[in-house]
Amino acid sequence: MASINHFRIAEHNIRIVFEDLEINSLALIDSFQPFKVDKTDEDLLFQLTIDDNLQPVPKERRHRIRAFDSGNGDTIVDRLDDGGYQYIIKDINGRGCCLLITDKDFYNCRCALNGNFVMRDYGLNSALMLIMAFAGSRKQTLLIHASLVRCDGYGYAFIAKSGTGKSTQVSMWLRYIPGCDLMNDDNPIVRIIEGKPYIFGGPWSGKTPCYRNVKAPLGAVTRIDRASANSVEKLSPVEAFASFLPSCSSMKWDTDIYNAICDTVTRVVETTGIYTLHCLPDKESAEICHKAIALS
Repeated sequence: MASINHFRIAEHNIRIVFEDLEINSLALIDSFQPFKVDKTDEDLLFQLTIDDNLQPVPKERRHRIRAFDSGNGDTIVDRLDDGGYQYIIKDINGRGCCLLITDKDFYNCRCALNGNFVMRDYGLNSALMLIMAFAGSRKQTLLIHASLVRCDGYGYAFIAKSGTGKSTQVSMWLRYIPGCDLMNDDNPIVRIIEGKPYIFGGPWSGKTPCYRNVKAPLGAVTRIDRASANSVEKLSPVEAFASFLPSCSSMKWDTDIYNAICDTVTRVVETTGIYTLHCLPDKESAEICHKAIALS
């Protein structure tokens, strides 16, 4: 018997169905537990069914878009003749972990998992991140690569390339700035609600296990730039758009989805301060940044 599970993430309702509980179960997505809810009659953002009997779409019905490196392995993307997508998600060792097939809107999705528990865990969570990012594009929702701290009720997102220091800056805030707590350390979610940007914790948080069902008005977005001295620069709208967009999960080859993501980024830029923090990894950088960007 299938296991039907409901979750509420960034105030969106999603359904995850496991067809074969002997192989796949909620243990693969333990980080989703804080977001689990009873069945709701409200609209779903998407449904994902996990069924290991799922087979790839015949070659004559799909064409290759590209293969991209996620940082943890390659993902191969094919466009289907009905407008949907097929993804093959591989781990860092090149092993196929997940076959994901979606419709055009990423509303109805199915996947098959492969390998041991670690491979299945990675494949399923990667599939869910993809679906969340692209289904969310229809609802002014962005999945972003950022470290997120809450201070005095506002959420402050720090963006940067991996290893540049966004988590370090957040750790400085947590240590030296009163009234702070960690909301998420890798993949928070931004959503426009009634014209205003909010930021949410989510079930994906990189190497830091911070899976919190929390929400705050978005206070600012700050890109980290390593430097020999500490300073903060507020960006112009054009600079802000160019700085923020690369941190958002997107698909340039799907015009509808990419345009929707760009529209949401534009709304964030119109309503939120976007900054660059040129900094050292020290207490002073956190104090200077907080003074420049924090809302009272």
